[in-house]
Amino acid sequence: MPDIVYILTNEAMPGLIKIGLTGNSVAQRMRELDSSGIALPFQCYYAARVERGSFVENKLHIAFGDFRVRQSREFFRLDPFRAKAALEIIALEDVTPRGDVVETEVDEEALVRASRRRSVFRFSEVGISPGALLVFSRDPNVTAIVKSDRDIEFEGETTSLSASAALLMNRIGYSWSAVAGPDHWLYDGETLTERRRRIEDENA
Repeated sequence: MPDIVYILTNEAMPGLIKIGLTGNSVAQRMRELDSSGIALPFQCYYAARVERGSFVENKLHIAFGDFRVRQSREFFRLDPFRAKAALEIIALEDVTPRGDVVETEVDEEALVRASRRRSVFRFSEVGISPGALLVFSRDPNVTAIVKSDRDIEFEGETTSLSASAALLMNRIGYSWSAVAGPDHWLYDGETLTERRRRIEDENA
């Protein structure tokens, strides 16, 4: 029976992802991890049913080994979009949970608050000027134009990265309460989150 390889993010650990394996339910695995002392619930960026799950998980760990935080842990300092692109190559089925996996409304509110507290994204800080074209990470046919230092023009309206990303994720069947826009919009082949992190590292 195929296994499930998943990519998790956590607002309490910005910049890190967890690449793991489960033979059962992704939601159940996330609930187990939530009881392990992590400050906030995990969110599933992508999960796929695959053949030879242990083999696939191991190969992903090797492929992204340079980004591994500790050899004894499944955490990587890596943009989830890149890990998803690799996993999609051998995915049999997308089994990403379409909603938040939280136990209570309090947990859901904590996720939303944490997402809002994340530092405001400014295009000028990453060398992107008004008029630049952005591409939605899950559909290259969906685009937006940078309008100002913080806003974009999407479908003829001025809006934010997060509001537009939340709308688009909802359209494809996700009901996540917290969507970080820079994680879902691409510029020049990389997510805005990855671009910001790369530039910060280069300037450190």
